Amino acid sequence: MNPFERAIQRIDRLQQRSRPLGLVYGVIKKFGDDQGGSLAALITFFGFTSMFPLLLLVVTLLGSIAGSSSSLTERVVNSALSQFPILGSQIANNIHALHRKNPLSLVVGIVGLILGSQGASQSSQYAMAQVWNIPMTQRPNYLARLARTAGLIVVLGVFFLLGASLSAFSSFTSPNYLLRALALVLSLAVNLSLYLTAFRILTPRQIETRHLVLGAIIGGVAWTILQLVGGYLVSHQLTHASQVYGFFAIVLGILSWIYLGARILIYSAEINVVVARRLWPRSISGPPRTQADRKVLIALSEQQDRAKDEHTAVEFDSRPKPQ
Repeated sequence: MNPFERAIQRIDRLQQRSRPLGLVYGVIKKFGDDQGGSLAALITFFGFTSMFPLLLLVVTLLGSIAGSSSSLTERVVNSALSQFPILGSQIANNIHALHRKNPLSLVVGIVGLILGSQGASQSSQYAMAQVWNIPMTQRPNYLARLARTAGLIVVLGVFFLLGASLSAFSSFTSPNYLLRALALVLSLAVNLSLYLTAFRILTPRQIETRHLVLGAIIGGVAWTILQLVGGYLVSHQLTHASQVYGFFAIVLGILSWIYLGARILIYSAEINVVVARRLWPRSISGPPRTQADRKVLIALSEQQDRAKDEHTAVEFDSRPKPQ
């Protein structure tokens, strides 16, 4: 055994004996087992395609009802765009240009919303089923997933309106520190509620709600922090990207921002799974594999069952590893 392998084994023993380190590594390992990066990329693509149709529909409907220049329309749109620090003003310049008070814009918005949000919701539901390693035969059918998509759109609409109401009297940029603190607390409460509600809608019903709470708390806190520091991150990204890509730097910035949010969503879900099923400690250098390693590998194999009469059996070689 070379010095590098001995060092890895020492680190492995350390993290397996430490509950916090073992839990953190267990989440990271489970994220890799489930190809979490690919799941986040899938959500990012469909989230990007659904964002503009959604905003177009909101602006068109509110513009038709309350007038395109009304304060209600402005607050709702600005609330939605506030989720994208720095980029929000750039998006606003383009989304208002899309608004036309005629039936065609409404039809385009509705069709685009259905197609785009359907993909975002379906990919998110698929990601939650993958994270929880639900067998294919036990996953919701198309009609059930379609109903959840409709529910998710309603929930997002409610939270957009709630955000508009909050922004009407408080702002993170307000000179009044009391209002800024209140805005932060309210924003955190909204994000926590949004994460828990989204997890419940997107996650298969056989997973109990109590197993979704911890990830919702961590995800809501992480998203709130990302909103606070996101202005610097995105502006730094745009500063360098704009020199090469020009206008397309805005697109790259939006994609990067959505991808960060998608990774937070997947990692939060992984935390729920690891804690609920106690999938730690995991082995770095195995075999020998830990009990958590075996449980994860078995679940990954069993989730591929595609017929009710198909049953996957998993065996592990107990023979010692050759030196």
